[in-house]
Amino acid sequence: MLWPQRAGVSVEILRAIALICVGCVLLTVSAKFNLALPLVPMTLQTLVVLLIGAAYGARLGGATVLAYLAVGALGLPVFAGPIGGLAPLTGPTAGYLAGFVVAAFVVGWFAERGWDRSVPRLFVAMALGHLAILMLGFGWLAYGLHLGAAKAWSVGVVPFLAGALLKNALGAAMLPVIRRLFDGRRG
Repeated sequence: MLWPQRAGVSVEILRAIALICVGCVLLTVSAKFNLALPLVPMTLQTLVVLLIGAAYGARLGGATVLAYLAVGALGLPVFAGPIGGLAPLTGPTAGYLAGFVVAAFVVGWFAERGWDRSVPRLFVAMALGHLAILMLGFGWLAYGLHLGAAKAWSVGVVPFLAGALLKNALGAAMLPVIRRLFDGRRG
């Protein structure tokens, strides 16, 4: 959606690769803005994940987040803090990282159906994306790491609720501005 559409398979492939690379860089940079919490850091990544889903659509948004996770799994330090490798994909952050893929897809799915053209509807779509992230994170902490539901809720959901609402509002307000900037360059 941010790149002018042109005919040709090779142009579409190049477009997808370029957008995936840009998305991976944005996710990496947003991971470095973090607030250390007991088990899972609070980062700007969820905002970027939701914006990628809304701007790229379901398939390309989900693929972008999967590519980011693959780059991290290969050992590049793309995750919060100077870290890469499999530890973030198997430790306390694993559920949230899996939730990033689901969230990008969900927000992208709603965006493809026009929800990205209304700030209130985009806010709701992004809230559903945040819900996916938080619930997968909660589930992994509670059952994958055996913390129990009460502990997982108190350390894995509650600290992130206010930030999620703020990021939803920011993301829903930012996307139309970003689109106007890119649309203005085409004219």
